[in-house]
Amino acid sequence: MDTLDAMRVFVAVVERNGFSAAAQALDLSTAGVTRQIAALEKRLSTRLLNRTTRRVSPTSTGAAYYAQCVQLLAQFDALEAGIGAQALEPSGLLRVNAPVSYGIARLGPLLAGYRARYPQVQLDLSLSDRLVDMVEEGYDVAIRITRQPNPALIARKLADTHITLCAAPAYLDAHGRPQQPEDLAGHECLGYSYWGGGDSWQLRGPRGEVSVPVHGGLRANNGDVLREAALAGMGIILQPDFLIADALADGRLERLLPDWEIAPIGIFAVYTSRNHLAPKVRSFIDYLVEALG
Repeated sequence: MDTLDAMRVFVAVVERNGFSAAAQALDLSTAGVTRQIAALEKRLSTRLLNRTTRRVSPTSTGAAYYAQCVQLLAQFDALEAGIGAQALEPSGLLRVNAPVSYGIARLGPLLAGYRARYPQVQLDLSLSDRLVDMVEEGYDVAIRITRQPNPALIARKLADTHITLCAAPAYLDAHGRPQQPEDLAGHECLGYSYWGGGDSWQLRGPRGEVSVPVHGGLRANNGDVLREAALAGMGIILQPDFLIADALADGRLERLLPDWEIAPIGIFAVYTSRNHLAPKVRSFIDYLVEALG
């Protein structure tokens, strides 16, 4: 059994919820697909799929194996595509999506260097904090700030960003400085609309991990707005270093609870292709890894 072929068959069965649909997509017989899956399960000594008369779905082990297969097949395809594309010059329109604040603070300053290196590529950069559908909206690359990229996408890590709790000295002089995470409940905490923790902030420190319910008079879907509100003395914010590093360095913002931290969040370049990766996409991601790594 060719393991790579069997993995491709398994991925097709999972994505199309059935043996017949996978067989049609791969131009194979249904019996051939069934044999491939049976051989794969025998080789791994585990059941990968739940089968009923109506549908096929992955087991918990199968779901985890599917996610790994997607990544491994993408890497293998990218390796082969890279060999074939070495002589090709990156060119054409490259559509990129990124979060607003990160795009302004980190991505924007890098674009001139990329264009100088690859003048045949035309960049179309769209900044939005909502989670775009890359296929439906036609993006080649998206920048995602997350702890866990979507397993259906191919992800390459660019860097980590650290999240810091801070406020303006004027606010703290007027309302006091929190000494423990629980003290945040009595402060104006300015919320980010897309924060994964909802109305709670999760910090880890000497007592382990603590989740603190917070509230405040302002919630926004943009970190720049929250930073400016904090600088104006409206309250406490929890924001990434690329937004607040300068204000912390010059004292306009003050870091709080230094013994407590929020787990760093990864910054990833994600793309959808599992087959031949276009030279323009590869060159852009490689450039970001070099510039941000």
